[in-house]
Amino acid sequence: MHSFLLLLAPFLLLLILSIKLVLSKRSVRSPPSPWKLPLIGNLHQFGSHQILHKLSKKYGPLMFLKLGQVPTLLVSSSQMAKEIMKTHDHIFASRPVLNASRIILYKNRDMAFAPYGEYYRQMRKISVTNLLSMKRVQLFHAARKEEVVHFVNKIVSHASSHPLEALNMSHMLFCFTNDVLCRAILGEFSRDLEGRNEMFMELIEENIFLFSRFSLEDFFPSLRWINSLLGLDGRANRTFTRWDSVLTQMIKEHENKDDGNLKDDDFVDVLLSLKNDPKLGFSLTDENIKALLLDMFAAGTDTTYITSEWAMGELARNPNVIEKLQHEINGIAGGKPMVYENDLREMHYLKAVIKEVLRLHPPAPLLLPRESIDDCQIGGYEIPKETRVIINSWAIARDPKIWDMPNEFVPERFLDNSIDFKGQDFELIPFGSGRRICPGMGFAVNNIELLLANLIHKFEWKLPDDFVSEVNMAEAPGITTRMTKTLNLIPKPRF
Repeated sequence: MHSFLLLLAPFLLLLILSIKLVLSKRSVRSPPSPWKLPLIGNLHQFGSHQILHKLSKKYGPLMFLKLGQVPTLLVSSSQMAKEIMKTHDHIFASRPVLNASRIILYKNRDMAFAPYGEYYRQMRKISVTNLLSMKRVQLFHAARKEEVVHFVNKIVSHASSHPLEALNMSHMLFCFTNDVLCRAILGEFSRDLEGRNEMFMELIEENIFLFSRFSLEDFFPSLRWINSLLGLDGRANRTFTRWDSVLTQMIKEHENKDDGNLKDDDFVDVLLSLKNDPKLGFSLTDENIKALLLDMFAAGTDTTYITSEWAMGELARNPNVIEKLQHEINGIAGGKPMVYENDLREMHYLKAVIKEVLRLHPPAPLLLPRESIDDCQIGGYEIPKETRVIINSWAIARDPKIWDMPNEFVPERFLDNSIDFKGQDFELIPFGSGRRICPGMGFAVNNIELLLANLIHKFEWKLPDDFVSEVNMAEAPGITTRMTKTLNLIPKPRF
């Protein structure tokens, strides 16, 4: 009998382990999911950040979608965002390969869409060290001041010659943002270069269209060959060719400088000086450089100008906020010809205004998609490897469980509130968080603060015919939240 039990023991142990395994699998669940259609899954329900927000209200803050062949996790709460971008950040730090990023960004050789790994870390290090770090931002203060002065003078000139005529602030703010970036990336540049801002605007508009449109490849990767067969990538290829031509010309101009010396006062020179640096661990080619420059011009211009545009729109609709801002600015910079960067440190209400703009109008409402590199459990749910992750930062920033009057513009909420947008507070993540947080956050916010402070310091702003309703606060569709209508305002110099 004893020997029989010994013989039976391994089989009993195997049976117990099998039962435990089955039970553990049953205990692991997939996140809630809307009903699916054959082949396309949930593609018919996929849409803008507002549409996905409505869907999450029904199915919860963690929702599983099957978008064609692609398993996708939609995250719509601060708690779940923290799980993704902090607790399990190492698993969700990679990016999917999208049709537009593959074609336009040199097969994802840029920083924003590069897969997570050593190449991404090196590209990020190059960008932060040589352009986006707070040290570099501070070194750029004199050039930034010159650009603000030039911008303010353009508005003064307009107000003097056309005192009752509204300015197209959307276009003006785009040009200012692009000028600042060109100054940082290219060094000195000619303002008289015909059509430079318009060219960048056109190319960035094309990027937004291509990254926002439906692409068969993005949801049915196995059918990528159909794109080539039917010529569906023609527009993306043409856009890539235009970008490549512009960026190649920039590199050639820097390589052919009269003195033949590369300096460290602009980003292109720095990148070219690193081409043969053995410390990098890889060879930095012209394609790597162009991919990185494209990131800086496209993402840097678009998101910064959008935030400035929404800020001016909200201020025009809320004269009481302008009044409070002017009171703060007068107390700190009153009597000065302009607001200087040292003055900004004490402008707490200005900082609250910018936080509120970023909360209500995050420039990228759906953060750039992530992709899991391993199986993982989130909130008790099993998330398989190679799941695409979409974080709805717009929905999180309007969560009524976190924010009082979530749809109202109330900068005062941040005066006694420690929540910030720097990636540690998941209630407000316009720049993301974790390993993939936007490294250009400091550069962008510094520009916006100095610009807004001086626009409010130097001018009164009126709506055409004083109709508040003329500020259309509707959002245009796309990967970034632009205003649907052009923002037109009448400036009147204060002194």
